[in-house]
Amino acid sequence: MQFSENWLRTMVDPKMTSDELAHMLTMAGLEVEEVEPVAKPFSNVVVAKVLEVAKHPNADRLNVCQVDAGTGTLLNIVCGAPNVRAGMKVACAMAGAVLPPGADGKPFEIKVGKLRGVESQGMLCSARELGLSDEHAGLLDLPEDALVGQNFRDYYLLNDLKFTIKLTPNKADCLSVLGVAREVSALTGTPLKEPTFTPVQVNSDEKLPVKVSAPDLCGRFSGRVIRGVNARAATPEWMKRRLERSGQRSVSALVDISNYVMLELGRPTHVFDLDKIHGGLDVRWGKKGESLKLLNGNTVEVDEWVGVIADDRAIESLAGIMGGDDTAVTLDTQNIYLEAAFWWPQAIQGRSRRYNFSTDAGHRFERGVDYATTVEHIERITALIVEICGQKDKTIVGPIDDQIVNLPQRKPLHVRTARAARVIGVPLEAAQIADIFTRLGLEFTATEDGFDVTPPSFRFDIEIEEDLIEEIARVYGFENIPSVAPVAPNEMRIAPENRRSLFTVRRQLADLDYQEVVNYSFVEEAWEADFCGNTNPIRLLNPIASQMSVMRSSLVASLVANVRYNLNRKISRVRVFETGAVFLRDPAVQDGPLTVAGFNQPKRVAALAYGPVAEEQWGQATRNVDFFDVKADLEALFAPRQLRFEKAEHPALHPGRSAKVLLDGREVGFIGELHPRLQQKYGLSLAPVVFEVDAEALQSRQVPVYREISKFPPVTRDLALVVPQALPAQELLDVFVAEKASNPECGIVQAIVLFDEYRGKGLENNEKSLAFRFTLQDTQTTLQDDKVEAAIAALLDAATKKHGAKLRA
Repeated sequence: MQFSENWLRTMVDPKMTSDELAHMLTMAGLEVEEVEPVAKPFSNVVVAKVLEVAKHPNADRLNVCQVDAGTGTLLNIVCGAPNVRAGMKVACAMAGAVLPPGADGKPFEIKVGKLRGVESQGMLCSARELGLSDEHAGLLDLPEDALVGQNFRDYYLLNDLKFTIKLTPNKADCLSVLGVAREVSALTGTPLKEPTFTPVQVNSDEKLPVKVSAPDLCGRFSGRVIRGVNARAATPEWMKRRLERSGQRSVSALVDISNYVMLELGRPTHVFDLDKIHGGLDVRWGKKGESLKLLNGNTVEVDEWVGVIADDRAIESLAGIMGGDDTAVTLDTQNIYLEAAFWWPQAIQGRSRRYNFSTDAGHRFERGVDYATTVEHIERITALIVEICGQKDKTIVGPIDDQIVNLPQRKPLHVRTARAARVIGVPLEAAQIADIFTRLGLEFTATEDGFDVTPPSFRFDIEIEEDLIEEIARVYGFENIPSVAPVAPNEMRIAPENRRSLFTVRRQLADLDYQEVVNYSFVEEAWEADFCGNTNPIRLLNPIASQMSVMRSSLVASLVANVRYNLNRKISRVRVFETGAVFLRDPAVQDGPLTVAGFNQPKRVAALAYGPVAEEQWGQATRNVDFFDVKADLEALFAPRQLRFEKAEHPALHPGRSAKVLLDGREVGFIGELHPRLQQKYGLSLAPVVFEVDAEALQSRQVPVYREISKFPPVTRDLALVVPQALPAQELLDVFVAEKASNPECGIVQAIVLFDEYRGKGLENNEKSLAFRFTLQDTQTTLQDDKVEAAIAALLDAATKKHGAKLRA
């Protein structure tokens, strides 16, 4: 919302500076984003009158003007403007004037000098030379009532500021100068001066037939017929200035008046060309297959979800959003129909977004516009039209046709004085609260414990007790609320010893050379199908963008997108991780403080590595990261707990290079290379390696337990076993672990490590050799060879019986 400070001060003029006013509005919830002058600085420019114009003796395109600048002496000024003429009033820069900077960025100083041999004692200015606009086709032509000699900045009211405020959606009542003035009046106690006007005398009984067929769309429809208007009348300069300083450009008198009333009172209205309306109007919901060409030139399709105003032949307007091109007023319009209506906010919300545009009218109506003042506002716009576009003995004004169909019912809300004081943290008295309600224009009745307050028709944001408490706090002043430390018993909550924080996990991943990323929880629908095989994702009702329409069920897709983003910026080595929630359908989940029925929201930890395993350096040969590099990182995260990896299929991973991750027999995640199909689809020259695990499993840890450290030396033995190629190494490791647990002879085995795999000469095509190193140690005595050999023999025997393993020759 943008407006002129001078305009605001015509309605309420508190005794405070512009900076103080901006600060007060911001602290009251109307954030002032910007305050800027309406014009660039310049000096010594006055209103002047051109008395004579003569051709320059030495230049065809120049004129020599005699100018009265109110100094008592005529000035001789050389001017090249094509529109200069005797009798016109202009802005004249006197000798010594400093004009706004030009293209070179330097202020332009006016001096007495000669142009083609003729002395020029000043300069007649265009709007661009004064920094008012880009118009430079001719001089700024001032009205006849401009006072010669008056400072131009005072005459044009250029010592003014433009305020731009950022409103929250609930403050629709401040989408007008009057609304902001109400706030300033309530905050400062300064009397409010609402715009006044005299209703125009009705001299016709003509009414346009109007039917409201959709009471859930339109609650009140008011209109009037006006004939004999002059659409070519010029918009007054004062109105143009106020419109321009509010971010609106001047179009034509009728359009400007409608826009002016919207900015002044917050009431969007529409002006129809009466002669283009066929029969009467019907306010209804659209019908499938209907279309409308709008004022902006777009042709849109409507259906039963969109409200319209139609005549007997076709649709003429999108209800509460934008008028149609067929009934738009032009400079040839003579007869008009004024319309002001109350549109239910929920009937307007989302409609503009459907057509990919927004309008000032739709912005206001979808938030709520005063339903009680349609008649008064039509009277206001009528008075302006008759004043500006009226023609003596020709302009005929009909009565207002006001149809009240379905208006909101405003029930009193109860606010408790004690509760307001407790929430705000200030010991407020009932008298203070009553004064605040009075200043806000809220009707109230005092009760034993508080007040019954009836919200006014222009406040759609007051619905519950907390809304009234917010109003009390705003007007009381957030700056007046003392900062008081909470008084409550504080007790440190000790985290369980067997659980570590996500911060610790993140720090550990950072130590492993991964960088943290934070991605949106909503992703493209195609990602869910590609990376999760999820054809029925959880859809958003109101996505912020079309490519963010579903909730993610995995973190992998976002990490791949991060890789692509970096590759497009010439970063060839990427190692990223993310901790965050995923969203899964689960009928077993019930509503709770942190849960939503039907949806499971577990936290996951995912990481991805792409490109070289390390930055290029002299001490290590360059190679690309592989499955086992990332597997080692994952094992380091869970250490000292042991993970188990089993071959598995996953929609996002390479079929032969992926595994599921198990912890204590429970599946907690997956790891693997990206599927070649997705690698090609998403334009990756290398296959990234990725893992995703359950954060809960990663956060839990075993509490350290004391175990005696042996004083006796360990013994190592190696076994090279020949097994079928299809046998996973994990199967043998499981056999050894099981034998260690069940066979007393193997209790001295402390560690088992696979250190070699061999395939080739000396083995059959379907065979491979796996070499294991066993570390054996006793806590009570030095191990003897017979005891070691017995343990190794038992392990070998178990492997032979279970999988047919044999010693490699």
